[in-house]
Amino acid sequence: MSASNFIGGMIVAGAIAGVVAVFLAPKFDESASTNTPKTNAATMTVTNTTAPDGAPLPNATRRSAVLNLKNDGHYWANVLVNKKATVNFMVDTGASVVALTYEDARRLGLKPDTLDYRWRISTAGGETMGASVVLDSLKVNQVHVRNVEAMVLRTDLEQSLLGMSFLSQLYAYEFRGERLILRQ
Repeated sequence: MSASNFIGGMIVAGAIAGVVAVFLAPKFDESASTNTPKTNAATMTVTNTTAPDGAPLPNATRRSAVLNLKNDGHYWANVLVNKKATVNFMVDTGASVVALTYEDARRLGLKPDTLDYRWRISTAGGETMGASVVLDSLKVNQVHVRNVEAMVLRTDLEQSLLGMSFLSQLYAYEFRGERLILRQ
């Protein structure tokens, strides 16, 4: 048996075990009526993210969002920012912080023309200046992160980036084939 066949078999077995756990676990729990997950193709919602003893719940019962790889080779997420507006972000694990274009910052009411652009930022296109802000909340489907550090870039950013200041606050994120799974 080759290593790729073995790994493929393990991934399939893990996926089957996860599906079985999600659908059978509530049948064995007397309180399933209050903790039964609601599911759809893209997200899974649960009411609790910790067990009664305070320990984190297994991945199958966490809030999650699934992003599909697009034709351009990137993962994109429509993110509700500060409960005000939706911004289309490109996921960028190489970006230390969430980065907002000047226009997206304006749409969010951050008044980018009044910000202090004191930080020198290196981007794939070169260097530019950025202003530090804290976003109250970012919500991708059912994954909701609060108090996220971000930079508003004055120029040279074509697309807002969902960087590590968001991703590092998650329980986990994983790339599986052409999907990026965010878990909280």
